[in-house]
Amino acid sequence: MVKFGLQFKATLENVTNVKPLGDDFRWFLKLKCGNCGEIPDKWQYITQVESVPLKGGRGSASMVQKCKLCYRENSIDILGDTITPYNAENSERFKTMVQFECRGLEPIDFQPQAGFAAQGAESGTKFPEVNLLEKDWTDYDEKVNESVGIYEVTHQFIKC
Repeated sequence: MVKFGLQFKATLENVTNVKPLGDDFRWFLKLKCGNCGEIPDKWQYITQVESVPLKGGRGSASMVQKCKLCYRENSIDILGDTITPYNAENSERFKTMVQFECRGLEPIDFQPQAGFAAQGAESGTKFPEVNLLEKDWTDYDEKVNESVGIYEVTHQFIKC
């Protein structure tokens, strides 16, 4: 099994504590089969609340799938205790937001969508519905009369 870290990078304007909200947050990934290299066209999502038993009683994973090309059974699991927020001091730098434990799969792409949350850097105002599908998000913090935003969202995967 191999651990991969999803590193997040964005420019933050007057916000901090950007994080996925809840155990049912959907991590949309493209996954490559480590055996034959097959990459499905469709985005697949995994959540912490889903748990599928592994063959042979070897525990469970967030997702178990059989490769359509080589028929090998592969799995990926979200390591919940590795989920960390992206803060104002991380702005414009890569920071690992979550780690995945992979057996036979390698995450190669990530598509941020709805389900993120953030808070005002100075005011603490909560923004519970942050959608990063467009790689940018803006709002207005009425407590401090400032625009807030998350811009130029990008990512990379690293082996941990």
